[in-house]
Amino acid sequence: MRKFSIVLKYELREYVKNKSFVVVTLLLAIIGAIVLFAPRFFDMSWLVGTPSEQQVTVSDEETKGTMLLYDSEGLVNQELLSGAFPNVTWVEVDSVDAIKDKINSEEALAGFRVVSYTEYDYYILNRGIYSVEDSYFEAVLSASMRQAYFTENNLNADEIEALFATPITMNEQVLGKDSTDNYWYSYALVIIVFMLIVFYGQMIAVSVTNEKSNRAIEILVTTTTPNSLLFGKVIAGAIAGLCQVGVVLGAVLISYQMNRELWGGKLDMILNIPTEVLITFALFGIGGYLFYAFLYGAMGALVSKTEDISKSSSGLMIMIMIVYFISLMQLSNVDGIAMKVLSFLPISSYSAMFVRIAMGTVEMWEIVVSFVILVASIFAAGLIGAGIYRMGTLRYGNPVRLTSALKELKRSK
Repeated sequence: MRKFSIVLKYELREYVKNKSFVVVTLLLAIIGAIVLFAPRFFDMSWLVGTPSEQQVTVSDEETKGTMLLYDSEGLVNQELLSGAFPNVTWVEVDSVDAIKDKINSEEALAGFRVVSYTEYDYYILNRGIYSVEDSYFEAVLSASMRQAYFTENNLNADEIEALFATPITMNEQVLGKDSTDNYWYSYALVIIVFMLIVFYGQMIAVSVTNEKSNRAIEILVTTTTPNSLLFGKVIAGAIAGLCQVGVVLGAVLISYQMNRELWGGKLDMILNIPTEVLITFALFGIGGYLFYAFLYGAMGALVSKTEDISKSSSGLMIMIMIVYFISLMQLSNVDGIAMKVLSFLPISSYSAMFVRIAMGTVEMWEIVVSFVILVASIFAAGLIGAGIYRMGTLRYGNPVRLTSALKELKRSK
């Protein structure tokens, strides 16, 4: 235990003494805080305005300018058209060529050729992602058809339109979790824990390989045990990673809560994370990191050159990537069988379980069982990783294959 604590303290000092580690951590925390405190010093009304205000502004801007109408049959109700496009100057033309010429010369924003009440042609030079002119025009054409029908059949248009426009009151009662509110911060947390595992796992593997390449490992194993070395490196990396993510995430979340009213709650979908989700994220995230960190340490012990690390750990990286993409793809179906299975597997529970807690319905026994399996798997990965580390640290030359290392480890027992 004493040797382990010596290694742990040494590795932690190396992280603290690493200027880039400290600077990046503080810089990210400060930048995040500055951004979230911006409404206290700058006019952010263009961004923080109420949803209804934003919608009106966007709609007006998207329908502002000159538009062309080729309606040879006179089917479109001009009053409805003006009401739907309040900031548009409509110019009637008598041919499709006229529409194309004026749009190509940028004299008009868009053009419409009405074929019938149920068909029209839409002309535009460059279609933007948020272009909505065609949707507005389609609504006008549909309303014009109804108006024409009412007139032809001597029906009271106002009464019928009022009947169809009768509002329906919906009182939503969400008894579980509202996935629409929790989707984006769950998405962000999956990415964070993925980056934590990959970044610090690679650091551990590189650290082990560097010690082998400069022969420092020969001195280290004579003064301490391989188990103490590996466990010290992994635990130190976990503490450093937790501190870094905790400082940055804590600064961002606290800054947002202090300025939440000024932001009008606009960032709730990302930064208003419930406490139980954060606790689960911390527990399962650290567990997943430890599980993979031990394996990364073992991968580093199998090679003698840093350039061979990517080859040695490629299988591990592929597994992490598969879990990562499946977790993201299953965010829309967290109560499905795939996500339930992933939440109990140690290779994926670090992300799947806290996502289920955030967005779905999870029984307490499921959380406990999943966490127990993860903890047991961490110890198993630690013992296997320490065994491979002990066997591979003093081996030099060509990389040792994982299958060969496992077979030799089995024979030695």
